[in-house]
Amino acid sequence: MKRKPFLAVALTLAVAGALVACSANGGDGGEATTAPPADGGGGTDATCTNTITKTDLPVVTMWAWYPNMDLAIDNFNEANDEVQVCWTNVGQGGDEYEKFQTAIAAGTGAPDVVMVEADRILNFQIQGALSDISPYVTPDIKANFSDGAWKDVSVGDAIYGAPIDGGPVAMIYRQDIFEEYGLEIPTTWAEYEATARQLKDAGGPLFGDVGANNPALLMALQIQRGAEPFVYDPKTPEQIGINLNDQASKDVMEYWGRLAAEGLVGTDDQFTPEYIAGVIGGDYATYVSAAWAPGYLQGAGVGQEEDAGAWRTAPLPQWSAGDNVQVNWGGSAFSVSSQASNVELAAKVALGVYADEATLTDGWVNQIIFPLNQNVLNSAAFNDLESEFFGGQQANKEVYSPAAAAYGGTAYSPFGQVYLDTLQEHTANVSDGTETASDALDAVQATVVAYAQEQGFTVIE
Repeated sequence: MKRKPFLAVALTLAVAGALVACSANGGDGGEATTAPPADGGGGTDATCTNTITKTDLPVVTMWAWYPNMDLAIDNFNEANDEVQVCWTNVGQGGDEYEKFQTAIAAGTGAPDVVMVEADRILNFQIQGALSDISPYVTPDIKANFSDGAWKDVSVGDAIYGAPIDGGPVAMIYRQDIFEEYGLEIPTTWAEYEATARQLKDAGGPLFGDVGANNPALLMALQIQRGAEPFVYDPKTPEQIGINLNDQASKDVMEYWGRLAAEGLVGTDDQFTPEYIAGVIGGDYATYVSAAWAPGYLQGAGVGQEEDAGAWRTAPLPQWSAGDNVQVNWGGSAFSVSSQASNVELAAKVALGVYADEATLTDGWVNQIIFPLNQNVLNSAAFNDLESEFFGGQQANKEVYSPAAAAYGGTAYSPFGQVYLDTLQEHTANVSDGTETASDALDAVQATVVAYAQEQGFTVIE
């Protein structure tokens, strides 16, 4: 396939100007430098945020945005006598991707290691912007993560990132509302609908919310139902399978459209002050979201006022009774740039910089991440934790650890943002009744197929 620079469009990034400067040694393929570059690497305006004391060691530059990266970098550098990390936060998510995309286009300016959300790895890999680190993934490292975690950061047999955190999905709920109205915790989506109707008939609040601005969650629930939106094999890079309007996907869209039409769930956009006020005020009995949601909710003020101690969590309802199909929403990895001056040293950093006990513990205790490292997921400290937000419930043991263990991984798309933006648009149409679920997903399929073909792919439907 003739490579086209489609990622700048796929990520909806307006790349203006060039990002000049370099990784540890200018990204020229030579040896890593023995001291940090004058500007810290990774951009002319960047500085090496941390202080490197072992100045005689090679340096690997890194972009990342976890809130406790300063701790992670200091812990790694202090323990390591082979390589040091020069870390810069150039922005979160799209802000970082814009700078990385500019460096890709320029052929210089990328860091050696870059933090990338798992669903963006294929976007960058297909441009040749990432290095395969599988030669450096030892059996011990491989065993530290589940097969699903590795699948999320792999393309074919190649590994393009060190998995760090994830987002197993569960159903958070208001125990006070369930007790007031005599509700049972639903274990299937059919029970979820029936319980929502029971609550409405009793004059209670909405059972949940299906905000259109959560297309990634909708995609996850479609996958749980059996959908396989994208199929990509790097052995045939000119081809991609796209199946966004299959019956499983339509079943899920129709389900939520029906609940919205009957007033069983709301349709407000989430992650807004207005929505959070409703969550705190008891406007919703449930909140279907990922394992990082408790941290987000607490940061937004949930569980601190009249709803303090009211929240609990339960396993994600299943589409068929007795199933245990778990899905994921979110999660990031550390990838090695193809501009890395020393891939082996960069891989050592990517695989080790957020792997020590102190950093991981700080991450999950302070709810910065939901860790994917098996040493944490299987630990008594993690699983026996009595969550204050969940009223003393051992949420990890009961819900999140089993969900993470059962998650099998997802095959993402090289232009996932185009898909999610299109899905969001048509989900809103279904929610307000201007489009049927079937017509909406047929339109999503047509739009994404046309886009893929514009980029030079042969689409298999």
